[in-house]
Amino acid sequence: MPRYRLYAGPWPPDPRSADADGLVALGGSLEPEPLLAAYRAGLFPWSSRPVLNWWSPDPRAVFDVQTFRPHESLERSIRRGAWRFSVDRDFAGVMRGCAEPKPGRTSTWITPDFMNAYAELHRRGYAHSVEVYEEEELVGGIYGVAVGAFFGGESMFRRRTDASKAALAHLVARLRACGFLLFDGQVPTPHLASLGALPMRKGEFLARLRAAVDAPASLTAP
Repeated sequence: MPRYRLYAGPWPPDPRSADADGLVALGGSLEPEPLLAAYRAGLFPWSSRPVLNWWSPDPRAVFDVQTFRPHESLERSIRRGAWRFSVDRDFAGVMRGCAEPKPGRTSTWITPDFMNAYAELHRRGYAHSVEVYEEEELVGGIYGVAVGAFFGGESMFRRRTDASKAALAHLVARLRACGFLLFDGQVPTPHLASLGALPMRKGEFLARLRAAVDAPASLTAP
């Protein structure tokens, strides 16, 4: 599919039609229904500049909910910082943190249209955040989308060393306790691999996704 041609077929596009980079389609909408349909099909949006684009890489980065364990050094950082964790206490604040400039990155794909779209998913109970607090200061967090027993991680941030890793570890523990089956980290990178993400071929990912989105689970369950 030429990169300049807007997708005009039935929604969602077939994730198996991705090009070598994982790009599936250009165009579409960030309205809740098509956005959730994309996640159920194994797609995710990544930037709206210059036009909204949808991806399904092969392989996929996945965190194994059952076997993931944080490093002991991270546990020491959590104790040293006396960090506290919460779920969905400040979803907008976590998104703003993820959109902050970083060394070597002056712009972000988390534009106002993405913030508005995921805020609406959050209001509808599909998007969730984990917050890390040092006293009353938000020092780290992660957010993503939950559909059934599937969780699609979107972005994380830190304002203290290891705070984003701590948010990830807390999220995985919460997903495990709540019966989630699949935690998607999206695009494999050396950084995600260092955090514990594993590569998974697209065929296996899509099969596990189909089972996960139809299974009952709730990140906010007691």
